[in-house]
Amino acid sequence: MGLLYLKCLKSSYMSDSWKSVIVGKLIFSPNLAPFRKNCMSVEQILAYTEGLHGKWLFTEIRAIFSRRYLLQNTALEIFMANRTAVMFNFVDAAMVKKVVHCLPRVGVGTNYGLPQTRRISLASPKQLFKASNVTQRWQRREISNFEYLMFLNTISGRTYNDLNQYPVFPWVITNYDTEDLDLTLPSNYRDLSKPIGALNPKRAAFFSERYETWEDEQVPKFHYGTHYSTASFTMMWLLRIEPYTTLFLNFQGGKFDHADRTFSSISRAWRNCQRDTSDVKELSPEFFYLPEMFLNSNNYNLGVMDDGTVVSDVELPPWAKSPEEFIRINRLLMVQFSHAAGKIKTQIKKQFMLLSSVYRHVGFMALESEFVSCQLHQWIDLIFGYKQQGPEAVRALNVFYYLTYEGAVNLSSINDPMLREAVESQIRSFGQTPCQLLIEPHPPRSSAMQVTPLMFTDQMQQDVIMVLKFPSNSPVVHVAANTQPGLNNPAIITVTANRLFAVNKWHGLTGHQSSSTPEQYQLPVEIDPLIGSNVGTHRRQITDLLDQSIQVGSQCFIVTADNRFLLLAGFWDKSFRVYSTDTGKLVQIVFGHRDVVTCLVRSESYIGGDCYVLSGSRDATLLLWYWSGKLCSIGDSNSGLSEFVTPRAILTGHDCEVTCATVCAELGLVISGSKEGPCLIHSMNGELLRTLEGPEGCLRPRLLQASTEGHCVIYYDQGHFCTYSINGKLLQHKELEDNIRAMLLSKDGQYLLCGGDGGVLSVWQVHDLKQLFSYPGCDAAIRSMAISNDQRCIITGMASGSIVLFYNDFNRWHHEYQTRY
Repeated sequence: MGLLYLKCLKSSYMSDSWKSVIVGKLIFSPNLAPFRKNCMSVEQILAYTEGLHGKWLFTEIRAIFSRRYLLQNTALEIFMANRTAVMFNFVDAAMVKKVVHCLPRVGVGTNYGLPQTRRISLASPKQLFKASNVTQRWQRREISNFEYLMFLNTISGRTYNDLNQYPVFPWVITNYDTEDLDLTLPSNYRDLSKPIGALNPKRAAFFSERYETWEDEQVPKFHYGTHYSTASFTMMWLLRIEPYTTLFLNFQGGKFDHADRTFSSISRAWRNCQRDTSDVKELSPEFFYLPEMFLNSNNYNLGVMDDGTVVSDVELPPWAKSPEEFIRINRLLMVQFSHAAGKIKTQIKKQFMLLSSVYRHVGFMALESEFVSCQLHQWIDLIFGYKQQGPEAVRALNVFYYLTYEGAVNLSSINDPMLREAVESQIRSFGQTPCQLLIEPHPPRSSAMQVTPLMFTDQMQQDVIMVLKFPSNSPVVHVAANTQPGLNNPAIITVTANRLFAVNKWHGLTGHQSSSTPEQYQLPVEIDPLIGSNVGTHRRQITDLLDQSIQVGSQCFIVTADNRFLLLAGFWDKSFRVYSTDTGKLVQIVFGHRDVVTCLVRSESYIGGDCYVLSGSRDATLLLWYWSGKLCSIGDSNSGLSEFVTPRAILTGHDCEVTCATVCAELGLVISGSKEGPCLIHSMNGELLRTLEGPEGCLRPRLLQASTEGHCVIYYDQGHFCTYSINGKLLQHKELEDNIRAMLLSKDGQYLLCGGDGGVLSVWQVHDLKQLFSYPGCDAAIRSMAISNDQRCIITGMASGSIVLFYNDFNRWHHEYQTRY
């Protein structure tokens, strides 16, 4: 256990006034707190708290990356479990190494297939790229183009914590002027084999002539005197949202720029990038997930252009009727031709940027299209690869001013303070090129046909795979499917209304597509032998008494990611409890609420099975807890059965019983609904951020799902469905006749699965709530639902005491599959 904290010695703005800098002292404490009761005087405690800027628990650290600052390898970026990231700059590289050896061994996280060692945290970007498995996963289409570009940005040193090294993304569409956009036409896509400055032949000739005729002996030849990504460009793109507005005003001396130079039209910005010899800007990631960046929601006075046009919201292309539609088309419906859809999101906005950054309204047609997929590796060669520097960069018309490149200058060797300040100012002004990741051509992406050929055939799978009946006949009110590869005990865990749980072994769907003979076929789920043989059922029965008024449903249970523990709410003593799924024994009782606990949910899991657990109660509060996979308990210490545990956060704002909730650690958000009130969005620190006001008739939320892509889907009483952005905007509203009892979102947030009293499992498209498909109806109501890790199998818990397994392939509704194959 340890603590990292920063004491502020001086707060200032850098010389170019765009970035606030905290000059301070970084301190490591071996204890959870740097002082304890009765150990320090009041004066000592006050001395400690004076100037305290921030503190971070060692147990919260999830990844540590070496970083550059002003082209020097003197910085570290530390990513936390609550999705914040903090960047420290030190005096030299030796100090960086010392600091890393004082911090936990977490490496660069768990998403890149790399060992969690300090050596990995200190590795160079080239070493990280070579050792990771992410490129192979992208080639196999297990991750999206967006996720892969974020990976490359992250390991090459691009970060949200330094505007001079902000993540960079390509322009992908060239048509911003027509009413309709045909994304099957190659002419509507940019040629990604050329840098943005070489797309216009006339402008390319100008840059080529500049390079050939350059004669300055002090400054090496270059094509472009500006860069594709600088701090000023980033602030210009994101001018309308905080904190970029404040940063821009600091940069501009407290005033907005002239209206004609302000980002006011996407079409105009694209034209400038093709014509102006001082404009070779690429895009920032927000163009693919943040519609709020195009809206002047704060009503800033951005001025009037010379032609009399008032600058306010960004003018969108005619084919985009709203910012959400532009985002959806620019990166519409991010679904992969794959059996898996793993998530890699390592670049996280700082906490003060949360509301403007966590929205992930995603898509497929442009960034994720085949036209982009088949040539994206060529753009990677230009920005991160072998065409970034040297003779290949010259041939590709891709040479920038020399102070943008790594190794161009050693600031520590400059003794003159004024000269050093001048060089630093130049580095900030010209931008910074990412660290070079490879010196040979980047491999292309595999074709969709090559990865999943069966998807392009007429061979369709049977919709229903199997039905598994349990002897108790009690409704299956909860289903958990922890089936990810590498688990010691992959299983489908079911819980019935009479609190009899079953650990049903998962074999997978290996035979579902290929087996032609019955004797080769293996059922994907094997019933728990203790349940099937009716021997030892005492090890599967929860006998502790619940409050008599509690309605047992799926919201009362959660299962840990390793399938070893079952958490249960609803007890009369206002606790929730932890049981072993192996023995059925009670292992922990957790108190904290002042009334009966009515719902439990958990976040996605982290290192070693760690996750957040959220409890909601009739006392109208929610408590956020931390589950330690190592200690197999709630809390950071190995407490006794009912030892008091302190929650990480207390969330307030509801006026009555909490009925549904979800916690998304990926976005650092908690969303909850109460019996008679609106849904609320909190940060994981407990700060109330948003109230989700539904349309008329949407008063009593009953089910709630949120995706890491920024969709929140809420089912209200009387059959009302609503989708919101996590920034609080109502996107869609629909009424259904069925009484929905269970719903799930796909991993990418594009599809919604729901089922209810009618016994019909249906698939919906989230962005417009359009029904895509209905599976054959069952003879009983659907009470609960889960989906396998590879998303190929949907498991529904039925009121008749059985589970039904449905075959699923989200690719069947894929845009290009439907229109081209």
